[in-house]
Amino acid sequence: MATDLKQIGESLSAQFRNLNGVHPGLWPIVPRLLCAVGVGALVVLAGYFGYWESQYEELELGEQAEVKLRDEYRMKMGQAVNLEELKRQKEQVDKYVVQMEKQLPGKAEMAALLSDINQAGTGRGLTFDLFKPNRVDVKEYYAEQPIELRVTGSYHDLGAFAGDLAGMARIVTLNNVSLDTKSREGRELGGGQLQLNAIAKTFRYLDPEEVAEQRKIANEKKKKGAK
Repeated sequence: MATDLKQIGESLSAQFRNLNGVHPGLWPIVPRLLCAVGVGALVVLAGYFGYWESQYEELELGEQAEVKLRDEYRMKMGQAVNLEELKRQKEQVDKYVVQMEKQLPGKAEMAALLSDINQAGTGRGLTFDLFKPNRVDVKEYYAEQPIELRVTGSYHDLGAFAGDLAGMARIVTLNNVSLDTKSREGRELGGGQLQLNAIAKTFRYLDPEEVAEQRKIANEKKKKGAK
């Protein structure tokens, strides 16, 4: 057995001797096969790096695009299925916005609203020691009007006054509320009287000129931020 293997090895080795200068087509069978395999491997490698690699990359990008498109399709299908519900929700939001807009007075209506706040207190038998509208705080889409209040009366009447403000057709809020048994000067009120100190806030629409001014300010801020 060992002799047979040795003979085979010598036979193969002999096929690789004296090949210099001999045309490959005249080589023995084993060298020709090895040469053909080597050339085939080189052709495959050259084809991969020169042509197929870019196609593999394009295929991978195509697969990623397909996944993205499938996700977008599912999302749009979900929106299409729920389209009627989304329309209904939009209508509800629009109605809510209209309702909220009705609670915001315009600039010309603010004087009447301030008068209504004052009358709500005097109608409950309260005494206004201070009713001071402060500077209007203009926001991007609305304006906020703070009013310093100092009102004297019974606990029940003060509570009813706060309830009247909350029930107004326009939005009025009470902030920084405090109750005291003494007046601002430190005098005891007595007779079950209390003094309510608070900041009432109400809100109004911006006039078209004010809206334009706020947009101008916002654009200037954006330009400064971009620099």
